Amino acid sequence: MGSNYYETLGVTANASTKEIRSAYRKLARRFHPDINPNNQVAAARFKEIQIAYDVLGNDEKKRKYDIYGDRWSEAEQQSQTQQYSGFNRGDFGDIGSIFEGFFGEGRNTRRTPQRGDNIDVTAEITLEEAASGTTRTVSLNSKIPCENCSGQGYLAANICPSCRGRGQTERPKRLEVKIPPGVETGSRIRVQGEGSPGYENGPTGDLYLNINVQPHKTFERTGNNLTTEVSIPFIDAILGGEVEAPTINGRVRVIVPELTQGDQKIRLRGKGMPALNANNQIGDLFVKIKIDLPKQISADQRQLFEQLRNQNAEAQHNE
Repeated sequence: MGSNYYETLGVTANASTKEIRSAYRKLARRFHPDINPNNQVAAARFKEIQIAYDVLGNDEKKRKYDIYGDRWSEAEQQSQTQQYSGFNRGDFGDIGSIFEGFFGEGRNTRRTPQRGDNIDVTAEITLEEAASGTTRTVSLNSKIPCENCSGQGYLAANICPSCRGRGQTERPKRLEVKIPPGVETGSRIRVQGEGSPGYENGPTGDLYLNINVQPHKTFERTGNNLTTEVSIPFIDAILGGEVEAPTINGRVRVIVPELTQGDQKIRLRGKGMPALNANNQIGDLFVKIKIDLPKQISADQRQLFEQLRNQNAEAQHNE
């Protein structure tokens, strides 16, 4: 004998109809897909419980099972007695009575409209894409109302075999999502109505695209501001000059004031990141100056520096 229906329900072969029914209700409540969403193990166990009760909960089927074991269905096909598969409606009346026992009198989760689940997807984008805006094509297994049972989860008194009582089935789906300029790590883009469908004509959930902006090798981001580093010759730090600096949209010339100190920051207004959902608001770029000292100097240069040091020492002495 294959699967033992009595063992599946946890009862003995001498169990009464009342004991079989009680055992079924307890197990069905424990393993029902609504109680264990996205749990394939529980779904398989619930199916085994349903099959076992489909037989043991029916007096005629149970009698044949007790006689023929796994071959009871062959005996049933040869019988002229009218049979049907599914719940024994004489015992339960309608499917709602089962859930009233599970969740409280008068409550039927399948008949109350419920909003569908939201779906969360993560998108990796570059800092340049975050600055200009971009799109991402999202591939997901979208849940749709079961066509076999019109999303009810049941056909007459039986659990729908297509959706196994969930009222929904899955299908692959591709969706292009627009990502606006100014997003940062942690931003969530909501696409209304692209989540899972609701139950009993309840509203559909939403799709949320969770943004993760990749670190950049040139820029450090703080809110809508950016910081970058450039090196200048030490002579330009003393006398002033110009240097080329990168921005998120290209390179620009930056005026370096005389006597610029190491790690001093030069602010370029409007050269940072756009503010999310705020027209014409752009952050700033801070250019951090690194002074580049020469690795060697000529004899003439050494002489000039010696003169400069002597002059500086004399000036400090006279103060």
